[in-house]
Amino acid sequence: MAKIKVGVLRGGPSSEYDVSLQTGSNVLKSLPEKYQGVDIFVDKDGTWHIDGLSHDPTDTLKKVDVIFNAMHGEYGEDGKVQQILDIHNVPYTGSQTLPAALAMNKARAKYIYNQHGLKTPHFLILKISPDENLEELALTVFRSFPMPLIIKPVGAGSSVGVSLVKSFDDLYNGLAKAADKFSDLLIEEYISGKEATVGVIDNFRRKDSYSLPVIEIRPPQDKSFFDLEAKYSGKSEEICPGNFSYDEKNELERQAILAHQSLGLRHYSRSDFIVHPRRGIYILETNTLPGLTSESLFPKALRTVGSDLPEFLEHVIGLAMNRK
Repeated sequence: MAKIKVGVLRGGPSSEYDVSLQTGSNVLKSLPEKYQGVDIFVDKDGTWHIDGLSHDPTDTLKKVDVIFNAMHGEYGEDGKVQQILDIHNVPYTGSQTLPAALAMNKARAKYIYNQHGLKTPHFLILKISPDENLEELALTVFRSFPMPLIIKPVGAGSSVGVSLVKSFDDLYNGLAKAADKFSDLLIEEYISGKEATVGVIDNFRRKDSYSLPVIEIRPPQDKSFFDLEAKYSGKSEEICPGNFSYDEKNELERQAILAHQSLGLRHYSRSDFIVHPRRGIYILETNTLPGLTSESLFPKALRTVGSDLPEFLEHVIGLAMNRK
C-alpha cells in the first residue's frame, strides 16, 4: 500500500524561523511508518523549496496528500499560508484562516477572551510610525500606564520582541527594540505569579476538547519572565503536572478549553496563563501552533499522559485528512 505523503511546511519569513525549522525537523523524524514525509522548506523570502530546489506552491502541493503546518509566527500562523492551502483545497493541520489570524493578533484575542469571561491583564495598543519620536511616546506611556509593564509585538510569538519594563529607561529601550521590527505593539500590565501553560487537543481520548496536564514554568533565576532564551535554552524548570491546587488546575484546564473554543481554533492549541496569589488566573495568549521541538512544552505534556509525538501526529493528520 502506498504511503500517505505528508508535506511538512517549515521555516518561513518569520521571527520564529529557527524554532519552526526545529519543530519541522522533529515532526519529520517522528512521523509514523504509514506516512512519507516531504520536507517543504520555506525560506525567509517566502520561497518554497523541496530537495533544495525552489517550487511554486501550486506545484508543491500537488506532490502531497496533506500538509502538516510547522511554521510558527508570521505567515505560517497568522492565516496567510492557510489561505494558500484553502485555495488549493489541500487538507492541513492546525487552525483555519480566520481563527488563526484572530489568535495571532494579541489585541483581538484579548477582546474575544473578555467577551467569554476570561480575565486578561489591562492593556494599551501602540501603532509606531517610521518617524515616531520614541522618547516622547515613552514619556506619554510612562505618565499614563502603571509600572511594571510588559511590551509585546501584537502579532508575534515565542516571546520575540518582549521586554519587562520597570523604569523609564527600560520603557524607552524596550520600545526602541520592539519598534525596530514591529509597528504594532501591546503595552500590558505586568502581573506577578506562577506561570502556567495548558495544551488542548480536539477529539482526543473520547473528548471533544481534551486538556493536557497543566505545566508550571519556572524561568531561570537570571530571567524575570519566560522569554525566548528561557524557552529554548533548556534552562527553565518545567514541572508537569504543575504545583497548583486542585481548583486552580481544573480552572486552568477549563479556561484553556474555553480559549480554544472561543477563538474557533482547530486540532490543537496551547494557552499561557499567570496565576496571581490573590487576583486569580489571567490568560496571556493562545498559540495555535505550539512548538514541537525536543525542548517544547506540548510534547512534554503528551508524555505525562502516556502519549507521545508520533501518536499525536497520527491523530491530527487524521483529523486534517477527514476535514475535521
